[in-house]
Amino acid sequence: MTVKLRLQRWQCQNGACKPKTFVAQLPEVAAPRARRTDRAAEVVYLFGHGVGGRPGERLIKRIGMPTSDDTILRCLKRRVKARSSEDNTRVVGVDDWAWRKGSTYGTIIVDLERREVLDLFPERAAGMTADWLKRHPGVEIISRDRCGSFAQGAQEGAPQARQIADRFHIVQNLREAVQAQLSRAAGFSARPLLPAEGEEVASVKDKHGGAEHRRITRIANQRSRQAVFDHVRTLRKEGRNVSDIVRQTGFDRRTVAKWIRANALPERSASAPKTTSPRHFEDFLSRRWSEGCIRGRRLFQEIKARGYIGSFSNLERLLAKWRNPKRKAATTAPIVPRPQPLDPATGRSISPIVAAALCIKPRGLLTTNQAAKVDALKKDWPEFAAMRRLAMRFRGMLKSKSVGKLGVWLKDAQRSGLYAMQRFARTLQRDIDA
Repeated sequence: MTVKLRLQRWQCQNGACKPKTFVAQLPEVAAPRARRTDRAAEVVYLFGHGVGGRPGERLIKRIGMPTSDDTILRCLKRRVKARSSEDNTRVVGVDDWAWRKGSTYGTIIVDLERREVLDLFPERAAGMTADWLKRHPGVEIISRDRCGSFAQGAQEGAPQARQIADRFHIVQNLREAVQAQLSRAAGFSARPLLPAEGEEVASVKDKHGGAEHRRITRIANQRSRQAVFDHVRTLRKEGRNVSDIVRQTGFDRRTVAKWIRANALPERSASAPKTTSPRHFEDFLSRRWSEGCIRGRRLFQEIKARGYIGSFSNLERLLAKWRNPKRKAATTAPIVPRPQPLDPATGRSISPIVAAALCIKPRGLLTTNQAAKVDALKKDWPEFAAMRRLAMRFRGMLKSKSVGKLGVWLKDAQRSGLYAMQRFARTLQRDIDA
């Protein structure tokens, strides 16, 4: 549709004014020199923002508004430029996003008042966050993930802003702490690949401490993996193809194909530490440690000058092991052989991930099956019942904003005898201002 408008043209009586005539504007219809109305431009923007340039070009053509992909992208960039020039951002949220989950992360900054994405960074680094905040001095509140690099970047880039650890990540950290504790329990522990080896490990669990138990479990898993490798090679010698071996062993096809080509069981490769990890500078740190430099802040500044872009808390976790090499978790719940928790409805084992999610979910939000799982876990595992009591109290504090009860809760978590909850309480105390 082509809209023809009859507008008034006015003449300027000011001789110093460069334009001699001007036309009456229609800001509710179209911008000056626009090729389309504001409503049509909004449709182009939404298609480009939703699906991109070329897909947007194909879709918008089907509704009778043929527009090139370059025009769609120009519309997007024009909108972003206009909003970024306003520079009235007051409350921002900082979080990470995954290029590849568990491996590579970037940073996202969101305007929490307008609910719009402001910027994306290719890395999760304190320097990039600090530089962006320095360019936006009007930021007053920063709601962030509890990642140490974000806290450091916010402190360097916007020392005047108030930092807030948002409730979503706090609850997520609580769930991860519960999952870590359940994963340490004997009933939830990862078992060796072969049943016979698993029985062997179970028979010595009560004769060794936690570290010795983990060492024996690793040895048993390695022997079990070697046994599966030998089994795969035996099936291959019998003339079985890869598909038959995959169906019989249940292993990944690529793993089976790699084992068939290998003469010996390949060692599991570990990725080299990156500059975000203090282990990347472990040789330098160990040399400085042997020279007598044991102050964390000083070592942090030294490796930062050598390219370290991680947080101070990551370095402290590494140094804590060096300061207390013989420290044992005396308050950790002992690993006692117990039957693995089972789902009452299906008879299958309950994984630590599911158990942790149920542990922090209030009773009123549980389904009938979930409530039955929670009751079974509380009956078989006193640790689960203790963690659920702490988790429900913590959620109640967050919901009611009862700040005065936090100190009592932190003390109870420290005295609970549960390693993961104690660690969660310690990290909360380090970030207590936020």
